[in-house]
Amino acid sequence: MMPAVLEPPKNRFAPATDQSTSFSRRFLLSTVRFLVVLGLGATAAGGWYLASKGFGRKWRGMVVEELHKRGVEASVRRLTLDPFRGLIAQDVRIFDYKKHENIIAEISRISLDVNYAALLQHQAFLNAIDIRNAQVTLPLPEGVDPNLPRAQIKSFHAHIYFPPEQIYVIQADGIFCGVRISATGQLIKRNDYKPSKIVTAEEWQTRLAMLQRVVNELSQFNFSEHPHLQIKFTGDVAELENARVEGTLQASQFQRRNYLARGLTMTGEFADQTLSIRQCELQDEFGGFSASAVWRQMEGKLHFQARSSLNLRPLLESFGLSGLVSDVKFVTPPRFEISGTAKLGEGQPQWQVMGHAALDRFSYKGIAFLSANAEFSWDGERTMVRDIHLRHQSGELVGRLLDAPNDFRIDLASTIDANALRSLAPADMREFVNDWDWPHASNLRLTIRGPSAAAATWKGDGTLQLERGRFRGIGFNSASTNLHFGDGAVSYENFRVTRDEGVATGTFIYDSAHHETRLSNVISGLRPSEAIYWIDPKLLKVVTPYKFQKPPTITASGVYQFRGGKNTKLEINVDSLSGMDYVFLDRTLPFDRISAKLLLTDDRLQISELNGTIFSGTVHGGADISLAKNDQRYRATVVVDHVDFPRLTDLYFKYKTAAGLMSGRYEWTGIGSEARTMNGKGEIAVQNGDLFAIPLFGPLSDILNKIMPGVGYRVARKSNMSFTIKDGIVRTPDFRVDGGTFGMVGQGNARFLDDKINFDVRIEASGAGAVLTPLYKFFEYKAEGSLKKPDWHPKIF
Repeated sequence: MMPAVLEPPKNRFAPATDQSTSFSRRFLLSTVRFLVVLGLGATAAGGWYLASKGFGRKWRGMVVEELHKRGVEASVRRLTLDPFRGLIAQDVRIFDYKKHENIIAEISRISLDVNYAALLQHQAFLNAIDIRNAQVTLPLPEGVDPNLPRAQIKSFHAHIYFPPEQIYVIQADGIFCGVRISATGQLIKRNDYKPSKIVTAEEWQTRLAMLQRVVNELSQFNFSEHPHLQIKFTGDVAELENARVEGTLQASQFQRRNYLARGLTMTGEFADQTLSIRQCELQDEFGGFSASAVWRQMEGKLHFQARSSLNLRPLLESFGLSGLVSDVKFVTPPRFEISGTAKLGEGQPQWQVMGHAALDRFSYKGIAFLSANAEFSWDGERTMVRDIHLRHQSGELVGRLLDAPNDFRIDLASTIDANALRSLAPADMREFVNDWDWPHASNLRLTIRGPSAAAATWKGDGTLQLERGRFRGIGFNSASTNLHFGDGAVSYENFRVTRDEGVATGTFIYDSAHHETRLSNVISGLRPSEAIYWIDPKLLKVVTPYKFQKPPTITASGVYQFRGGKNTKLEINVDSLSGMDYVFLDRTLPFDRISAKLLLTDDRLQISELNGTIFSGTVHGGADISLAKNDQRYRATVVVDHVDFPRLTDLYFKYKTAAGLMSGRYEWTGIGSEARTMNGKGEIAVQNGDLFAIPLFGPLSDILNKIMPGVGYRVARKSNMSFTIKDGIVRTPDFRVDGGTFGMVGQGNARFLDDKINFDVRIEASGAGAVLTPLYKFFEYKAEGSLKKPDWHPKIF
């Protein structure tokens, strides 16, 4: 082991002068340490105070003034110090540089890059501002519900440098209503900057309202991912209207309500006060849309062109415009091409638009069409649609349209099945149109004129030709007419309707405004019981009792009102050469020929100048028949002359008399077809009639024959009586028969509805029989019992 090295011992006691120097050094070191700690504490305390409480008003004013110099009008509510990000301006409001009252945006936090040396020397000290994950809130226009979605830019990032007389946006990025917006650019802000035109308060509110409208619309979109709008700009703050801006918008799949779009691409540029949309393309599941436009601000002119094959219906519905196509259903998307110019600016815009529309397989108001196409133009006041071709499986419609101030025109020709188009009729004519049935081809030509597009103002002319069809269930072989309409009425002039039995011609007007049909010079050879349906089915009960052997010739003129109208006055003349059957007292009277004049009013049918032939004689008369509801009363008069008496008695009583001609007159009233309500009076005279061949008087022939042989079988030269009818009872006070050598007088009644008789007869004689005058009372007879088989017996026994 090596021996320890011995060192000389240290001095344990230092000189007094050395001890004094050491103490001074330690005291100085301690003081420095205390000052350093105190400085660090003061710095930390100051940093904490500036971070939490912020700088005072003076410092905030310096920052605001610096931003003003950089072309940014702002106010700062708080100015704090962040140990990592530096100077932070909080709750910053950005104002319109030209008008301080207009708030452009509110930003939560802005980091300020400050040159502190320049700040201390009172020079321009703001190098840049840095915004990270801030929220920019734009103001609402006046009078808007504050609960509406606000215009906000979320997750806003921006780094903006302020070189001398410049504002340089390195990058600005944020989310605005679901759309990611990125912007870069540079603005010149000269020291001698003077603002251009001042924006008025009204213009500012208009801009805010437009912005809020954009917010409201964008809030209704659902994006699969954020669309991206990229903006590049350069310009001068003093002349922003001359700035240059380029933009590109890209969007993948998005949806608005029921409309689904697959993608959207837009590119545009604003330069030299000209906005150019170079590309605008939108695609959906059925087609696409492409457009371009140029707007020259100085001239106020817009040039545009577009082409579309989009799924139009859900697109319009998504913007609340479904009413434009509410009656249309598209099987395939419609195709549109449009181009034009517009003069925008002061006053009313001036448009010049032209285009083409083509539709394949669509339906309108339930009517299926194969295709449609047309050329159109519009100048802001006038609309013209030409070369219209509308195709249906049954035919085609071609036409043109002009809609100008105080001038509306439509010209069309159609071979489309009229049945297929019935739903297009105006509401006030729908009932009338539905009464028609056109199973075969039709040909329609119309020329329409009016002061406006309102159908009520239209007037027009045209022609209509129909093949076999039906109206109110009554068929016709063909029909043709000249059309004229206006003031709510359609006039069918010089119409011609053919049926198997004849033809009807004339003019009638269907006036839906006054709820009436007007007829003029209508001449018909059709069956009245069917043709009357064409006027009004309710009139069938008026003509049903008159059964013509062949269609009569009918002429008609006048007015017939419906839906409760009270001014019906329809004059009808009837002339039948082939005869007519008419039921009277449950028997059918066969007229050989008949004519009459009829006057149809609201609740009456008056028949006058009734002339006819029946049973080889003539008949004249008239009637007044009530058509009122629950009122079947009528009044009638009939005059007959030289009617074959045997045929008449055979019809009503089955009395087959051998000879006689009857003349007479009867006036009566009644209610409906009830014979018991008949109440009337009249006279009857029969010449050269075999009265005793009537079973009623047959038993008297044997009595007379026994008194004067052969007299009971003679033909009476004349017989006559007056009578009344009431409650089903025929009464006569003056029955008289003149048989030459004999006669009869009598009176009584017959209950013809109950088959009962109560009749008194006295036989009188003339010539050789006059000697029996004192014995006449022995020749008084009475008939009782059945009208068909009376019981005759001497009255005095």
